[in-house]
Amino acid sequence: MMPALAEERLAPRVIGVEFPYGHPFGVPGDTSMQRQVLELALRVLAGADAPGTRVDLDVEWPIPLREAYRSWQPKKASPIVKVLLETGKRPG
Repeated sequence: MMPALAEERLAPRVIGVEFPYGHPFGVPGDTSMQRQVLELALRVLAGADAPGTRVDLDVEWPIPLREAYRSWQPKKASPIVKVLLETGKRPG
């Protein structure tokens, strides 16, 4: 989970990863990265002394995050996103 989101949601135990939305275990097909995330998550779950425990995983996404976020966006904006973009409003 992205650390800022975890803090906002008051998650009881968190593995901090700076991965693009929708990729909590890492790059699709990268079993080594996914295993690192899973093993750390299991260690924190088994060994965390108290709620609010946060452990960050020092693994970087292989391409810049800004580029990664763009890569999963559809080529054509949905009608609601198009309206938001035209009016300058941000969702949420």
